[in-house]
Amino acid sequence: MTTTRGEHPHEDHTPEFDDGANAPAGPPEGPAAGVAPAGHPAPRTTRPGDRRVSVMMLSGVLAAGLGIAAATIPVPYVVERAGPTFNTLDRSGETPVIGVTGHETYPAKGNLDLTTVYVEGGPNGPVSILGAFGAWLDRSKSVYPQELIYPTGTTKEQAEEQSSVAMTTSQENAVASALRELEIPFGQQLQAAGLSTGSPSAGKVENGDIFETINGKPITSLAVVQEELAAGKGAPVTLVVQRAGESVTQTITPKDNGAGRYILGIMLKYLFTFPFDVKISLDKVGGPSAGLMFALGIVDTVTPGDLTGGKHIAGTGTISPDGTVGSIGGIRQKMLGARAGGATLFLAPADNCDEVAGNVPDGMQVVKVGNLDQARSAVELAGSGQDTAGLPSCTSN
Repeated sequence: MTTTRGEHPHEDHTPEFDDGANAPAGPPEGPAAGVAPAGHPAPRTTRPGDRRVSVMMLSGVLAAGLGIAAATIPVPYVVERAGPTFNTLDRSGETPVIGVTGHETYPAKGNLDLTTVYVEGGPNGPVSILGAFGAWLDRSKSVYPQELIYPTGTTKEQAEEQSSVAMTTSQENAVASALRELEIPFGQQLQAAGLSTGSPSAGKVENGDIFETINGKPITSLAVVQEELAAGKGAPVTLVVQRAGESVTQTITPKDNGAGRYILGIMLKYLFTFPFDVKISLDKVGGPSAGLMFALGIVDTVTPGDLTGGKHIAGTGTISPDGTVGSIGGIRQKMLGARAGGATLFLAPADNCDEVAGNVPDGMQVVKVGNLDQARSAVELAGSGQDTAGLPSCTSN
């Protein structure tokens, strides 16, 4: 808390006289009326009006100090505002945003902008009462309770690490989804990355285990595991994992997660083997929401022609290896940032439509997409100069 100290009000004193030459001369017989004898101070006089002024000044200073202190007290809220945009097709610098080696690339015009959001509050630093109140009044910003964005106790270092991991994962998923969209073969495996509390797989599955089969079916994606668990309705499953180069077979009884879905209680991550290298270079940007635009940028980079036709297009959304586009946070701020950056067409996850409707900036069309193929088709339509009015929006089916 920052406290501002006010100056104490000035007090007026009646002058005191000292002995000797500086004492005023009085009549020979004694002191003049109202003048203290030599060596004695004159009596202090305080007018009632002076006292009232002093009290009022002190009260004002105290009130101002308390007001300033209250305004700077941190509150448990997070404020989101529009951040900058980055063109995934940009090759103007020393390092392109998307760099490909081992596969032919093609120059691309136009923009496929990823969008960002500035986040104030939580581990990034406190938000004051005035800051939160001002954001509530500003339609370009959003205010959320801190616990909705950051779990209690999250440090700045932890938040940055989580954001970095999410960005790395989104980039890998973007490459996988782009290659799948282009029907370019690549290797894909699931690896155990941890166990949830009370996991039914405790003691049977270890970190680093690579999934091979479930009930005899090759595990090529997470969907295979989920479908087998749903079909079994809680029945034990036979899981074969690769551990230290050997196949290990375990029988695990899944548990209900409380929502009618059966789980093994294992945190998983994908391991990919790609036929060529894709490096995405983007400093000081984290999180998973750029996945869709990375995937579109990769598709445009490794295929002949110009996907955008020179148009300025932006968007957002997470991406999974199978091309599914997922919802993100801060969609309103991202649309504002995209429009400010010059975009006229914006790709939004279908699951964010409730936040999109009624908040679309003037001069921009928003197209809802559920997967990479739909997003690619929308960009191609716009890039070819055709009418995009018929593309699905968040106010139509």
